[in-house]
Amino acid sequence: MLEDLQYANSLLQENRVDEALKLIESKAEIADLDEQFTIGELYFDWGFLDEALETFQKIEAVLPTEGQVKLFIASIYTELENDSDAIETLTQIDSSDEFYLPSLMQLADLYESQGLFEVAELKLREAKSLDEDEIIIDFALGELFFSIGEYNKAIIHYEIVNKEKDLIANVDINERLAESLAMISKYEESFNYYQEVNEKDNDSLFKYGFIASQVNRNDIAINAWTELIERDKDYQSVYVELANVYIEEEMKEEAYDIIKEGLKIDEFNKELYFMAGKLAHELGEFDYSKSYMREAITLDNDYKVAVIFLVNILKEENKIDEIIDLINELKRMGAEDPEYDWELALAYNENEEFEKAYDYYKLAYELLQSDSIFLKEYGYFLVEDGKINEAIDVFEKYLKIEPQDNEILSFIQRLKS
Repeated sequence: MLEDLQYANSLLQENRVDEALKLIESKAEIADLDEQFTIGELYFDWGFLDEALETFQKIEAVLPTEGQVKLFIASIYTELENDSDAIETLTQIDSSDEFYLPSLMQLADLYESQGLFEVAELKLREAKSLDEDEIIIDFALGELFFSIGEYNKAIIHYEIVNKEKDLIANVDINERLAESLAMISKYEESFNYYQEVNEKDNDSLFKYGFIASQVNRNDIAINAWTELIERDKDYQSVYVELANVYIEEEMKEEAYDIIKEGLKIDEFNKELYFMAGKLAHELGEFDYSKSYMREAITLDNDYKVAVIFLVNILKEENKIDEIIDLINELKRMGAEDPEYDWELALAYNENEEFEKAYDYYKLAYELLQSDSIFLKEYGYFLVEDGKINEAIDVFEKYLKIEPQDNEILSFIQRLKS
């Protein structure tokens, strides 16, 4: 019989599925319990879950208290996404059964998948009490706590596992420890564990670079992220991070180059355009700087930091009309911010269009009454425009924020007199 079952398995490996099934079915009728168990395992391994369930249920009818059989039935129910029957089956295994401990582990997995984390923990704690030295239980507890963000607890169990094994169920324990420690801001310890991770996939390499940057090992961060780009140039989030590290190292040209590479991959990333614009400006490529900033604003017409940066570039070039056109166009597109009104007021004032400047100062004033810089500037504008009483009101609001400014205090007294 065993040879027949082995032959059936080889038929399946050759993709002769119908022949394999016919052979199994013919042998199932005369098989003893052990052979039926093997048949059930074969069905399960092949993915014929209904046939596997039927086979094990027949065995269960003869051996109703056999824990191993119930474990297999529960596993089949789980594969069939019938968690309630799986749980019911597992709870029927007696605590004296040798398969009670694995049933607790399986129950914990099921409860965790249903979001019943406290119940899952209770099952694992019970399993731990039955076998204190079984590191698989500590691994399961670590994974449970890791999944729900209780990283301090996860670390305790991962450290127990790590004393004996680096790898369980294709999970690198060093990496889990590194990630858990990083999540509680213990970057130095995290970095040490990341260095022990043997096979770093792309995500691991990205995180390794990030942690290296947090502990001022920018050389390692640069190497890790450069390798990541060589592996996968479409890994979009790496470009900004690598550019920032280059900037920290005052390697602006390298940062500019990597941002331009990132834009080839992710042409709709406003942050990349903004960084490219800043770097181009610092490197003296002013036309490119403006172009990149305009692209960033096109992607998000209320991308304030890019708008203000572009406005400042245009101020440097004394292109006041372009500032006015830019902000008015943004306002037409629905962008609203008191700083935009402030910039328009400044621009119109520069163009000696004082009525328009006054209108926009008033608009900005509605929301910037706690901004001392604005209040001081607006007050001086009002004085120049002959609106002395309004200026006094504005300066008095200013002095509530900056009461030590004796110059303005004296100025108000002169205005009042």
